Amino acid sequence: MAAPLRIQSDWAQALRKDEGEAWLSCHPPGKPTLYGSLTCQGIGQDGIPEVTASEGFIVNEINKKSIHISCPKENASSKFLAPYTTFSRIHSKSITCLDISSGGGLGVSSSTDGSMKIWQASNGELRRVLEGHVFDVNCCRFFPSGLVVLSGGMDAQLKIWSAEDASCVVTFKGHKGGILDTAIVDRGRNVVSGSRDGTVRLWDCGRSACLGVIADCGSSINGVAVGAADNSINLGSPEQTPSEREVGTESKMLLLAREDKKLQCLGLQSRQPVFLFVGSDAFNCCTFLSGFLLLAGTQDGNIYQLDVRSPRAPVQVIHRSGAPVLSLLNFRDGFIASQGDGSCFIVQQDLDYLIELTGADCDPVFKVATWEKQIYTCCRDGLVRRYQLSDL
Repeated sequence: MAAPLRIQSDWAQALRKDEGEAWLSCHPPGKPTLYGSLTCQGIGQDGIPEVTASEGFIVNEINKKSIHISCPKENASSKFLAPYTTFSRIHSKSITCLDISSGGGLGVSSSTDGSMKIWQASNGELRRVLEGHVFDVNCCRFFPSGLVVLSGGMDAQLKIWSAEDASCVVTFKGHKGGILDTAIVDRGRNVVSGSRDGTVRLWDCGRSACLGVIADCGSSINGVAVGAADNSINLGSPEQTPSEREVGTESKMLLLAREDKKLQCLGLQSRQPVFLFVGSDAFNCCTFLSGFLLLAGTQDGNIYQLDVRSPRAPVQVIHRSGAPVLSLLNFRDGFIASQGDGSCFIVQQDLDYLIELTGADCDPVFKVATWEKQIYTCCRDGLVRRYQLSDL
């Protein structure tokens, strides 16, 4: 990875006025940081500012919501994208999780104010309040239908809600510690939960019953992901015949991001180990990029890309800063990552630069969700930000 470029979080507002300024910096690993600035020389007839950069930096392109900067000396280049709109009225405190429905119409989010809410994705207008968890809600996501929400909380309960009338349809009990992440299998007849109690459980939504403890790790499970396995991967065979209530678990891999610095992969149906990888620090999050490629992020800022077919050595390790990697999301032919220092960026194979989603001023960005050309982030500052990729 090239040296990370940083920009003032509210650069788009700052450069909208004559002689407005915004700071810039480039952080080459193991070398002194290079500092610079951008200055607005006036606003063009199209409403786009004319901006010049200080020595060592170049403005390649600018429009109303994005600016492409490079630092030739360090061969670094980033396109910074400002939020298209910001929703400040959904929650009053830090927002820990969010998701967007499959049709793009609704958002759901949970906050340290103890609330979970459903809102209009276009304007942030509140639609429903989902009440029933005791203590904080750690994770929330829509089922593929977009009509139902799955949530997990510090009360060790997993709940399923109707997005239409906010009723809690099912409550799953069985975990002994807070639920930290969930995954939905196929269309959602089964779901998976990972908990502070060190176990991962598979649940049958129709009968609101636990189908089994898939793994007991003895260490907090911070993130879970389910993915379809490439044919070349041996997932092992189940020791006993799976319940007929298990739907869509065959040929699926289960990935566990663990607090004890281990990344574990199992056959979801077989419960058999595929690999165990030891990282540099606690794993916070994980996702599949394909039937054999995966990503996982650690507390000390590493993003590991692994190939399930040869998991001993990473394909690559991306390290942009020492801030915790808080979320990873498969996106187009690359991924989106967010970190504890407020950085949130898109890596795409066909681009020789990063796209940085700006706006969070050193506040952790906890989660990212996408719908078509829109990206939503939630942050410790209590804001949901929506970005339009068409603004690039």
